[in-house]
Amino acid sequence: MRKTTATPADVARRVDGIPAQPGRKEAVSVVEAVFGADSGADSVANPGAQSVIAGAGPVGRPGERPTVRLRDTGPDEQPRYAPEWLELREPADAAARALDLLDPLRIRLANLPGRSGLAIHDLGCGTGSMGRWLAPRLDGAQHWVLHDRDPYLLHFAAVASPRAAADGSRVTVETRRGDVARLTPDALLGASLVTASALLDVLTREEIETLAAACAGAGCPALLTLSVAGRVEFSTPDPLDADIAAAFNDHQRRGGLLGPDAVTVACEAFAAHGATVKVHPSPWRLGPENVGLTAQWLRGWVGAAVEERPELAERAEPYLAARLAACAAGDLHVIVHHSDLLALARPTGGA
Repeated sequence: MRKTTATPADVARRVDGIPAQPGRKEAVSVVEAVFGADSGADSVANPGAQSVIAGAGPVGRPGERPTVRLRDTGPDEQPRYAPEWLELREPADAAARALDLLDPLRIRLANLPGRSGLAIHDLGCGTGSMGRWLAPRLDGAQHWVLHDRDPYLLHFAAVASPRAAADGSRVTVETRRGDVARLTPDALLGASLVTASALLDVLTREEIETLAAACAGAGCPALLTLSVAGRVEFSTPDPLDADIAAAFNDHQRRGGLLGPDAVTVACEAFAAHGATVKVHPSPWRLGPENVGLTAQWLRGWVGAAVEERPELAERAEPYLAARLAACAAGDLHVIVHHSDLLALARPTGGA
């Protein structure tokens, strides 16, 4: 594949706002505070000066969270993850992923029957951050199959993919545009490993059960990282923290999505198919070096909470302003809890 100089930052930003609700004037002001009246301004400290990148906060259609597209949509449907958001969060994701899960994964991969190189399916790959993190940590030749519904994200994932494994072996990639919620064992035929990042919490129970069944049918392990755990810790607590967190968690559960319940459901689903399941914490630890990411996360976190519970708007506006000011000053430290899950399915082929 010919190299290109394009990066995720080259794609034009698409910003989604919370739809106004008739009779909800109190919600409108905090919506402006969260999403900004002027998307071209740069000040992180001013809550009305910067908009949320698509993927960091609520999207335009009620009840739908920003995510890789998991279900059939119209041909003109716009992507819901801006490449800028994925690029912004990639360093924090890489620092958070649970290294303790790699040794049992390596042992399983080394003992797969008839192995001549690894075939790794990355579901909802985005711009390919999982491959950039994991491929250089695994030995042996690897062929990554990148799945996503957004062709722009697939393009970035392909051109920015790693070219060498930990031992210098070759890494190759292919892309597949499609619906990762409809996997079958046939779709994963020959897979050595299934990976995903920040995916489980935007699935339904049925979709996770489908994923677990597909991995069991293919006899391949699954490394599923950075699922939200529903807990946030600030270095300087505020009485409103708990209300915002609870409303955000309820927002994530809209439409039957699992949100912070996803890891528990996934553990049950994989275990029901005979897999050994290991879970480790993988928190974002955000501080002065993450000002851009923290500000975007704050706006999205508070925006989702207010969309879920408009009665929070009046208190949320000064809360957000104070948090953003502390962020801009380098005084804010926050832990956003996630979990990584490794499911070791029983290998097929008698091993």
